[in-house]
Amino acid sequence: MSTVQSIERAFALLKVLSGGPAGVTDLADRVGLPKSTVSRLLSTLEELGVVEQPAAGGVYRIGAGMIELAAAASPGRSLISTARPHLIELNRRTGEASGISIPDGFDMFYLDQVTPNAELQVRDWTGTRIPMHAVPSGQALLALDDALLDQYLAAPLQRFTQHTLTSATALRKRITEVRRAGYAWAMEEYAEGMNSVAAALRTQDGRVVAALHVYGPASRFPGERDAHEIGEMVKATAAKIKFD
Repeated sequence: MSTVQSIERAFALLKVLSGGPAGVTDLADRVGLPKSTVSRLLSTLEELGVVEQPAAGGVYRIGAGMIELAAAASPGRSLISTARPHLIELNRRTGEASGISIPDGFDMFYLDQVTPNAELQVRDWTGTRIPMHAVPSGQALLALDDALLDQYLAAPLQRFTQHTLTSATALRKRITEVRRAGYAWAMEEYAEGMNSVAAALRTQDGRVVAALHVYGPASRFPGERDAHEIGEMVKATAAKIKFD
């Protein structure tokens, strides 16, 4: 295999993984390559830190090295390293997964995640893009930009579950609640069986460019815990994260 061909194939794999984690078989099908070839390429990319496999034999995802490279091209390049200690602390305090995401057009792109060591796990959303209205991270950002909200509502709202907000009236009502509270909760609105809460992140000069979120199985999150207290915790943690 030539060097150029290897690079082209590696980029094809990275392009697929930019849409979310995937296994070797799925990747091979989507890029039209033999599984053996895909496995060799992934092994090399993993050694370089460009992709990672959180669990042996499991799916691959975009690695920290690639995320840092991508982040270096934007003003928020320090976000991942700055936020990571706070994600770990939120994970410890809530026992649930914590993460950060940034807006990408009308989607939220999930940059990083800290997953709890629990028997019942949520999936790793790193590298996934999700429409803003369907997740609290997107709602938290829509609540702080009237022009963006108006532009967003110019198009139909896609339904993902029976709980997804799919009307402009419902989303505007939610946005009013988010503005009042300073955080957003979404109960099974993007994925069945998953609840999440988010608050906006600001740069040192006050620009809102990202969101901090915590999510877990609906069977236990928030469970018997006070949803308002958890929301306030996420909001307070977000306020501590300052980056360039």
